[in-house]
Amino acid sequence: MADPRPGLPTIVREWGRIGCIGFGGPPTHISLLRKLCVEQRRWLTSEDFEDAIAACNLLPGPASTQLAIYCAWRVRGRVGALVGGLAFIVPGLVLILALAALFLAASPPDWVIGAGAGAGAAVAAVAVHAGWSLVPGSWGRAAHRARWLLYAAAGGAAAATVGPWIVVVLLGCGAIELAVRRVSFAAAAAVPVTIATGGLLSLAWVAFKVGALSYGGGFVIVPLMQNDAVNHYHWMTGGQFLNAVALGQITPGPVVQTVAVVGYAAAGVGGGLLAAAVAFSPSFAFVLLGGDRFDRIRNDERARTFLDGAGPAAIGAILGSAIPLARALSEPWQYGVLAGAAVLLLALRRGVVQTLIVAGAAGVTVALVGGPLPH
Repeated sequence: MADPRPGLPTIVREWGRIGCIGFGGPPTHISLLRKLCVEQRRWLTSEDFEDAIAACNLLPGPASTQLAIYCAWRVRGRVGALVGGLAFIVPGLVLILALAALFLAASPPDWVIGAGAGAGAAVAAVAVHAGWSLVPGSWGRAAHRARWLLYAAAGGAAAATVGPWIVVVLLGCGAIELAVRRVSFAAAAAVPVTIATGGLLSLAWVAFKVGALSYGGGFVIVPLMQNDAVNHYHWMTGGQFLNAVALGQITPGPVVQTVAVVGYAAAGVGGGLLAAAVAFSPSFAFVLLGGDRFDRIRNDERARTFLDGAGPAAIGAILGSAIPLARALSEPWQYGVLAGAAVLLLALRRGVVQTLIVAGAAGVTVALVGGPLPH
C-alpha cells in the first residue's frame, strides 16, 4: 500500500533533502526521486515515474527540475508542485550565490583564483563527458542514423562557432525531421532577437533562453550563455564564466543554476535571484499548466519526431561547447589540467564532482607556489 497523501511539511523536507544532497546532476536527481516516490513512499508506480521522465525529456528546459516539480504535483497538487519545486531549487541556489560572491569578488585571494582557474580548466572535459554519456541511448533510438549524424554535426558546429544562434539550429533540426517524415504538423519558430541594453531586461532575456529553450541538459545552452555574458554584455570575463560553469557542476541541484552566477556578475545578489527566477519559471509553468497533459505529450508522435531531430543536435551542441570553453583558457598549465580531467572522466570514469575538486586543488597548488594565474 502507498503512503497516504503527504502534508506540505513532508514535501518541504523530502524535496529539500534532495536539493541539498543532489550532487552529480540529473542522474542523481532521478535516482533520488525514484527512491523516494516509487520505492520508499510508493506515491507513484514505476510506470508512472518512467512516463514522467519520458514526458519531461520531451520538454525544453532542465528535465530533472521539471521531474521534481511534476512528482510533487502528482503527490500534492499545484501547491505541492510550488513548494516541492522551490525546496528542490533553493538549497543549491543559496550555495551557488555564496560561492559566486567568493569567486567573483573584486580582489579574491590567490588561492581562490587558483581554485577557480583549475576547476574552470576542467569544464571543457566535463562538457565532452556529458555529451558522450547521451550518445548511446540516442544513437540506439535513431530512426535514420545518417540524419542523426548530420543533426549532431550541425549542433556541434553551431556550439563551436555561432553560439547565439544555437537554439535556431536545434529548432531547425527538429523541424527538418518532422518535414522528412512528412508529419502533418505546422510549427513556427521565431529567431531570438538580442536585446540591445545591458540592464535587467537583458539579463531576464538571457535567463529565459536558458530556462525555456534548452534541449538535452544545461550544457546545451552554455555557448549561448557564454556569448551573452562574456562577449556581448561583458558582465564577466571568460575565466569567470568557466568558474560559473564549474560552480554549477559542483553544487547540488540543477546545472541550470549556472545562470544565477551570470546574474550575480551582472547585478549582484538581486541579479542572481532574478536570473534564477526567470530561468526556472518555464519549468513550473509547464507542470502547473500542463501536468495533466503529460501522458498525451509522451505519446504524441509529432513531439517524438521533433525530438529525433533536436535531440542529436543537442548532443552535438554539448560536445561542441567544449571548443569555446577550452578557448577561454589563458594559462598553459590549465591545458594540462584539462588533459588530466579528460583522462579522469573519459578513461578512468571518475565522477564529475571528484574531477572538479581535483582540478581545483591543482589550481590552488599552482597559486601557492607562485605560478601564473588568469586575470
